Amino acid sequence: MKFILKLLITAIIVVVLSEILPGVTTDGYLSAILVALSLSLLNFIVRPILVILTLPVTILTLGIFLLIINAIIILLADWLVAGFEVDGFLWAFIFALLLAIVRSILFKLLDKDKD
Repeated sequence: MKFILKLLITAIIVVVLSEILPGVTTDGYLSAILVALSLSLLNFIVRPILVILTLPVTILTLGIFLLIINAIIILLADWLVAGFEVDGFLWAFIFALLLAIVRSILFKLLDKDKD
């Protein structure tokens, strides 16, 4: 149940960010849900592989390179989901950064309510 709630929250954030950012578009709520689902699958499968492969660069940049990995995950979701478009790496980077910030705040509030 918690996974579905987090998936829906992520989909809402995707819709809101696509309305705010001019370089990111979604066709509707269904495509936003598909984006949220693909992001969760990509973060589960692809992200650990990318983190391991880029570990030396991540260590040298003190973890900041993980933001680049997040942008790559967004571009992969753009490639997978037909109703989701990102106009380049810079918009993917900004989208990933804002998505991570808003998700962490909302998920922290969600977990705080359970305690």
